Amino acid sequence: MHQISLPTFHMPFESAGCNPGLEETKEATWQWATSMGLDLPPVAEKRMLRTRPELWISLVFPKVTQEQLDLFCQWLFWAFLVDDEFDDGPGGRDPRLCEEVITRLVAVLDGAAPHGPMEDALVDLRNRTCPDRSTGWNRQFRRDTVAWLWTYYAEAVERIAGHVPALGEFIQHRRDSVAMQPFLDLHEIAAGIDLPESARSLPAYIALRNAVSDHSGLCNDICSFEKEAVLGYEHNTVRLIQREQEGTIQEAADEAGDLLADIARRVQRAEDDLAGEIEAGHIDGQPRTALERCIHDYRGLVRGDFDYHARAERYTHPDLAEAEQRESVSAYFAG
Repeated sequence: MHQISLPTFHMPFESAGCNPGLEETKEATWQWATSMGLDLPPVAEKRMLRTRPELWISLVFPKVTQEQLDLFCQWLFWAFLVDDEFDDGPGGRDPRLCEEVITRLVAVLDGAAPHGPMEDALVDLRNRTCPDRSTGWNRQFRRDTVAWLWTYYAEAVERIAGHVPALGEFIQHRRDSVAMQPFLDLHEIAAGIDLPESARSLPAYIALRNAVSDHSGLCNDICSFEKEAVLGYEHNTVRLIQREQEGTIQEAADEAGDLLADIARRVQRAEDDLAGEIEAGHIDGQPRTALERCIHDYRGLVRGDFDYHARAERYTHPDLAEAEQRESVSAYFAG
């Protein structure tokens, strides 16, 4: 096992606090999971309690309504089940099973009939999220959700092939695999905005989204390293830095901390660039209001995600023995 001291890091963005509905949304989310047939086995239940999805949602969305907080938390609960199945469980070590499960989940997202609790839960989430949104928003949300799901298949194949990605390749992969992009889409619901296609195509807006996602992915990799090292999991930025630079794990963690600071500066640059593109493009009315809301809110998402990783037991006190058990939730994917 590799033990590291987490790198010191100055967070330039102020906290917006925590949503006061945290405890209520925790209760609502566990009740929802039970109603969907997602009665977790003991190890998985313990892992989810330590993961505290309600904390992440409440820090990232501190001002949303209780109804929105509950919906977003249930999306995150579901996403963590998927993540634990493919990162820690056998689903991520069997590419055929992985492909089969993801193909079904994508089909259900697109309207196919569900078979099994995880698919039932996805239908419920989809039906409460997507019908009232624009075609452009639904296209973006589908792209981001499907891209995230297929990263698990890519990693499963690489594990079996014995291929370890280069750091540059992995950074692009991690942008989708961290699953921050779908929650940036959900932010539009919370903010009461719906970006037009022209706004979604602005280079600085794309750069801002990428920087927010990159920050989340790297922060997660730093905090998840010890648990993932127990599993021999190579898809981690700290591990890949250590491989490429042939230094110590601590040196790699410190380098990752420097990269995290660089990404925070990228967020700030992208904010400035987007403000300039709004002016240069003479963007007015609702599109301008929506983009300015993103500029204002995204740094809060970054700070909330950062604070979550400093507080959730999943990362602050990783249960390495629990990680080694690799208890699967595959039954919930079965038809």
